[in-house]
Amino acid sequence: MANSRVILTTVGDREAAEKLATQLVERRLAACVNIVGPIRSVYRWEQRIQYEEEYLLVTKTTADKAARLSAAFDEMHPYELPERVELEISGGSERYLAWLAKETNEP
Repeated sequence: MANSRVILTTVGDREAAEKLATQLVERRLAACVNIVGPIRSVYRWEQRIQYEEEYLLVTKTTADKAARLSAAFDEMHPYELPERVELEISGGSERYLAWLAKETNEP
C-alpha cells in the first residue's frame, strides 16, 4: 500500500480539468482522477490575496508514477506554478490499490 499515492492539484476551469485528467489517465500516469468543483480558493500571489474559482483534481497513482507526474505537470498544466501535493496512501482496499497499480502499468 505504501506504493500508492494521491496527488492534488487545481486548475482554473472545467475544460482544463477534464483535459489534464484525460491526459494523465491516457498516459497511464494515473489510474483515476476525480474532478471536484467548482471550489473557491483564497491564496497569496504576487503580493496580493487572490480569490478564484477552481477545480480540484484528486489523482490516484503509484509512487513511481508520482515522480513522473511532476514532469508531466511542467509540460501539460496550465498554471505558471502548479500545485502538486503528494500524499502517501497508508491503507485502503487492497483490491482497489491492486487495480490502481495495474492501470498505471504500461500494457
